[in-house]
Amino acid sequence: MALILAVTALALPRAGAATATEESTPKLGVGDPAPKLQNGRWAQGTPVTEFANDKTYLVEFWATWCGPCRFSIPHLNEIHNKYKDKGLVVIGQDCLEQDESLVDPFIKKMGDNMTYRVALDDKKGSEPGKMVETWMAAAGRRGIPTAFIVNNEGKIAWIGHPMELKDEVIDQILDGKYDLKKAATDYATAKAAQDKEEKEMQAIQGELTKLSAAFNQHLKDKEWDQAEEAIKQIENTLPESRRPGASSLHFRVLLAKGDSDGAAKYATDQSDAHKDNPGFQTSLAWALLTSKDPSEKALDAAEKIASRANDASEGKNPMIMNALARAWFMQGKKDQAIELQTKAIQLAEIDTKDELQKTLDSYKADKLPNKQAPQ
Repeated sequence: MALILAVTALALPRAGAATATEESTPKLGVGDPAPKLQNGRWAQGTPVTEFANDKTYLVEFWATWCGPCRFSIPHLNEIHNKYKDKGLVVIGQDCLEQDESLVDPFIKKMGDNMTYRVALDDKKGSEPGKMVETWMAAAGRRGIPTAFIVNNEGKIAWIGHPMELKDEVIDQILDGKYDLKKAATDYATAKAAQDKEEKEMQAIQGELTKLSAAFNQHLKDKEWDQAEEAIKQIENTLPESRRPGASSLHFRVLLAKGDSDGAAKYATDQSDAHKDNPGFQTSLAWALLTSKDPSEKALDAAEKIASRANDASEGKNPMIMNALARAWFMQGKKDQAIELQTKAIQLAEIDTKDELQKTLDSYKADKLPNKQAPQ
């Protein structure tokens, strides 16, 4: 299964980081009373011990090791700043942390992008953590970041990926105009469909692994027609709702064949379809930028896509800036690339600064750095 998920990742932009929660029948959904808060240490902000009936709460599960969480945290902070005086309390619930000593430095480094309350989980007598058990596992949520909104009646009004949370929903909940009954029905229907699909995927895991191996071998042997046939077999094996995800395999064929213009068109179309997902945009740009002998159209497409990602992240994500700088360098805009790469280093975390610095040194030496995109 891992192989097929890897090759279709570009077309599954909302997938979050996997958690260690075990699969079980969900017992917690929209419309249900919110479980009590069972936090450990509060790393930032005034502790919340219980839900007050004059407040609405947004509880978001995250971890320092979670890549997608780094994209969602600034968005969550914008929600906090916009609604903190309107009765919304935002709680960043750290969970499944591999090293809790990393939490405080992480918050400090995020600075003005993470100013809301942050709590660690209570792991006394619970290996995954009591909040993970009573919220995430109980709701059948197996990925982070995941957010829960608790209304002023202490009931869960919304569950989902924080990047999918719209201001309209928050406004309705705060104004008492939110149709909780309809939201509960819609969520239960969608969750049942998702659980059914996941079971279907588990049932075909072996077949997908075999077909993916065949596809990769055809790609390695430059057997383009056979690779396309393998894609058809994969598409026919997948549940109907997952078939669009296999389109990224066609992208891989285009790149492997050296059809830069075709790959540029595919990437542009996908970028247009997912304008609000900077991480997805960046992955598309990197695929073009690290392909063999990219055409002028491919470089133009990569620059457009990386610029879109940079705008979506408000120029605050060093990894996105790194991709855009590479696009500019490959287009001959050396000075712009150097300037942007320098800014990326200033914003980067310690564990990525060295790699970004090596890239900057390459630009200054008028050399294109290696093709590996930083993780």
